[in-house]
Amino acid sequence: MEVAAVEHREVCLRCRRPRSVCWCGAVTQVPSQTRVVFIQHPREAKVPISTCRMAHLSLPNSELHVGLSAVGNPSLEALCAKPGGVAVLFPSESATDVEVLAEPPEVLVVVDGTWSNAKKVVEKCPLLSKLPRLKFFPDQPGNYRIRKEPEEHCLATIEATAFVLEKLEKAPSRFTPILTAFDAMVEKQLDYIRQNPSAGSRHKNRKKRNTVRVDPTAVLRDRELVVVFGEANAWPMTDPDRPLPDEPELVQLVAERISTGERFERLLRPARPLGPRVPLHLDVSAETIVAADGRPEVIAAWREFVRPGDLQLGWGRFCRDLLEREGVAPAEFINLRSVLGQLLDGASGSVESLAQSLGAQLPEGRGRALRRLTSLAFVTRAVLDGRVAPPRRETHR
Repeated sequence: MEVAAVEHREVCLRCRRPRSVCWCGAVTQVPSQTRVVFIQHPREAKVPISTCRMAHLSLPNSELHVGLSAVGNPSLEALCAKPGGVAVLFPSESATDVEVLAEPPEVLVVVDGTWSNAKKVVEKCPLLSKLPRLKFFPDQPGNYRIRKEPEEHCLATIEATAFVLEKLEKAPSRFTPILTAFDAMVEKQLDYIRQNPSAGSRHKNRKKRNTVRVDPTAVLRDRELVVVFGEANAWPMTDPDRPLPDEPELVQLVAERISTGERFERLLRPARPLGPRVPLHLDVSAETIVAADGRPEVIAAWREFVRPGDLQLGWGRFCRDLLEREGVAPAEFINLRSVLGQLLDGASGSVESLAQSLGAQLPEGRGRALRRLTSLAFVTRAVLDGRVAPPRRETHR
């Protein structure tokens, strides 16, 4: 049998875009006195219209690294350890406005990613988090009309880099030419959208739902279900006393077996300094938390509580990630929030509000973990007995 050849779009190896939308021909290189080091979050590297690579190709005195941290990258580690002359472009209360900076840095580190991802890269890296920070206030909104920015003052990476370099080197309009490729790319994308109205935002053009509905709760039936919730010892990102590295660690683990109502409720003694807000969230005194049982003892008890064949349910994946860090990742885990999102054709709100809307009475004064656990167990039982049902679809004749 003859197999038809599959046609693949030819990709430009320089900009990594399909040849039909390659913007390399519009790149204008501008030399800079400032060495620019781009650190791109791995997720942003997969975004087709990311402008970080474009900025790197436009600035000969720059380098581009893809990763979550400077740690483990010899070049970046040496850069961050360099005494003085290095700053990271990252807005915060302690950041210095580039307009009033007395002495410009020799090296400018620019982190590329969504605000959330960029914040994680800077705050979680013990090398980057200690660098002086710079911020800026643009003169006008950006031209990134094909990608929605969170705020009007937010700019594309290439726009922010050009603006800041002009301020640092006191060279108005000098780096404006590097935006030529950016503007050309934006116009080409807009032309494509105008010519293909149905190809607009992926968020506005969701696939039509199947007429035959698949029950998303089927994966929960005829299984031994255990709902779990964990609290973490974590510090506010902006706390200057935050110890580094500061990966969240499990300090409270609660669970309930749906078939029997059997519960697991334990505190774990923190291995790191206790975050200042943790006692408030747990509704447990700091003295009680730091005097809790050791981690090996609690984890051993947890291994006895769970059984082969258990399907663990959480609200989101945070608890699963905490358990994985402790070496007891669930063999099977389902995000109940995702299941309900499919069942209800949209966001279900918080698990506490959903449980209360179904008639649950939540325990007061015993901390968030037990309220969340009670809610999870209540909603799970409501799903299993049919009290949580998809919305009725209106039929038009």
